[in-house]
Amino acid sequence: MKLRNLEKAIVKREKVVDYLLSMTHRDGRGKAKFFFGFGFVLEQWQVLAEALKAHAAANDVSESVTSPFGMRYIINGELEAPDGRKPRVRAVWFVEDGDDVPTLVTAFPGR
Repeated sequence: MKLRNLEKAIVKREKVVDYLLSMTHRDGRGKAKFFFGFGFVLEQWQVLAEALKAHAAANDVSESVTSPFGMRYIINGELEAPDGRKPRVRAVWFVEDGDDVPTLVTAFPGR
């Protein structure tokens, strides 16, 4: 199954700039080192945002988890990186109850 309504998917600037590509965020700095290692850069944060949307389009949802607030979708697969490599990444998307818009929660190295 693919992530539904991918054309509406949101990857917030703050999620990428202040977390996934932040060397000062306690939980994000390891993710930042990972993504920087594949050619992603803070100044062009949209490249990572678009790559994560493409990742969701290219890979099936591997797990869905219901929460009191909505549904979380986990997607594993290769991510197209600026340096031409394709690291495995796990991305988590969330769709709030009563909504149909997937929003990126996090992404990190996959297995």
